[in-house]
Amino acid sequence: MTTTHSTTTTAHDNTVAEGLDWRGRTVLVTGAEGFIGSTLVDLLVERGARVRALVHYKPYAEKGHLAHRMGEIEMLAGDVRDPGRVMDAVEGCDTVFHLAALIGIPYSYDSPGAYVQTNVVGTENIAEACRRHSVRRLVHTSTSEVYGTALTVPIGEDHPLQPQSPYSASKIGADMMALSHWHAFELPVTVVRPFNTYGPRQSARAVIPTILAQLHSGARQIKLGSLTPTRDFTYVTDTARGFLALAGCDRAIGESVNLGTGREIAIGDLAQALITASGRDAEVVVDPTRLRPAGSEVERLLSDNSRARAWASWKPEVSLEEGLKRTSDWIERHLHLFAADRYQV
Repeated sequence: MTTTHSTTTTAHDNTVAEGLDWRGRTVLVTGAEGFIGSTLVDLLVERGARVRALVHYKPYAEKGHLAHRMGEIEMLAGDVRDPGRVMDAVEGCDTVFHLAALIGIPYSYDSPGAYVQTNVVGTENIAEACRRHSVRRLVHTSTSEVYGTALTVPIGEDHPLQPQSPYSASKIGADMMALSHWHAFELPVTVVRPFNTYGPRQSARAVIPTILAQLHSGARQIKLGSLTPTRDFTYVTDTARGFLALAGCDRAIGESVNLGTGREIAIGDLAQALITASGRDAEVVVDPTRLRPAGSEVERLLSDNSRARAWASWKPEVSLEEGLKRTSDWIERHLHLFAADRYQV
């Protein structure tokens, strides 16, 4: 679904890309209040970028994960579905990191049209604004869910795209919309495909916070959906570092690039690892209300991250064991943010 850009990159060039100087660059991050977005904002601020954060409007003062950055970044309230607001947000930017999306597979079964509007139409608005304002690079966020259940492993970027949920279908559409602006208009865009990012600040709808919130609330039974699917879990700072590396990698223009560890673990085994990391004691049980519809469950995800390694000198630095311990400690300190007794879609 992608083409090879004619620019070649030497090993030396890749090293330069990993260390792109962000000082003084005006950078827009959409979805900046989110789990990955706020972590990316932290890295950009630490590296000297002038960060503009596009966040979804809320009629109250809570700043969420960006509260500690007030005064250091420019906050813009808006919605990626609003082309005028997006056009204003992109003006004057060197780089745009597009992370804003409607996420969560279970809710996509109930409201698929909302996913199309935010993820596909929203991406078109971002890409068009980047084209009009001649940004240096658009980095668009995809997801490993676009691959569906692995037909071959590890999963490389040329793996067929399989829309096994309305969410994954909307992200496939968004990816193709972004890449079409490279093919049709030569917009310098890179599609980044993170594999199951986890870590501090992740919402309760994801499997790792779901398990840890139950454990730290004292549950003796951990309720989950299917225990057999495997996933490739990447710690959030490693994912954010990958975004920065690929934003400076010319070889990745017009391409999709995986960010994953190349290690898979079954959900049942993950639960046992989290029990160990948390220091708690519990048994794992299957809750039928958490099972995906037949034909929609993605059974296996395992990344081939060779493009990111070769093109952008990126590799994961945080092991699964260390990442789970860090995440467990964070959720224990922030347990008030989670409703452990309720299934969050």
